[in-house]
Amino acid sequence: MWTGTARPRPALAGLAQKNERSYFYLVTTAANPLTEESDPFCLSAASAAQLLDGAPWRRFATIGDSLSAGIGDPSPGYATLGWPDRVADVLRRVQPDLAYVKIAEIGATTARTLETQMDQMIAFGPDLLHLPNGANDLFRPEPDFDAIERSLRSMFKIAAGTGAQLTTFALGNAFVLPKFQDWWDRVRRLNAIIRELALEHDAVLVDMWEHPINSRPNLLSADRIHFSVSGHAVLASEVVKGLAGALGTTR
Repeated sequence: MWTGTARPRPALAGLAQKNERSYFYLVTTAANPLTEESDPFCLSAASAAQLLDGAPWRRFATIGDSLSAGIGDPSPGYATLGWPDRVADVLRRVQPDLAYVKIAEIGATTARTLETQMDQMIAFGPDLLHLPNGANDLFRPEPDFDAIERSLRSMFKIAAGTGAQLTTFALGNAFVLPKFQDWWDRVRRLNAIIRELALEHDAVLVDMWEHPINSRPNLLSADRIHFSVSGHAVLASEVVKGLAGALGTTR
């Protein structure tokens, strides 16, 4: 799992740093574009399965929004699979009878996830459950972070009540919405909530805030928000590493 420490940054300084790193990736990958096999942040299927050897999980579910659903455009050189499908494929190598469901809904806010997805999740009975980080709540003109935190806390509490191993993401800094001048502050505040909840509930946290792939010029889909499948390939690898850490099988 990427373990870089997130540091506060002014918006302009952050953009300048991102542009500098983007130039680096343009220069180094234009002649030899990355593929899933050559990507240094992607695990092979065999390596991923080895990390999860002996994993007990037989019922994997994701709830939340488009990130939890694994939405993203195709990327040359990468299998067209979102991160949840990739993680499920790895788990099936360990537990061939794995039951897997994506309950996530594109555009869902935290409140909508609570209202429409929790009953189905509980009925499914997961032992491994991915939770959203509230990203869609940031697209409001004035996010109510107290309300966001209350909803996230309720969601984590219900999810923890299933006894499942929980996973979640802290958002990366791969994109910015210019119409929100406080965008970086919004993301940092939300990430702080997610990091606290992950710690409280022993969730596997994949923290993408300063992951090196944020600067890849081909990382984002055409909407300039969602990761393309090259990003999902890395997300899946980071989730596997995080789960291996929870099992104590990192190697």
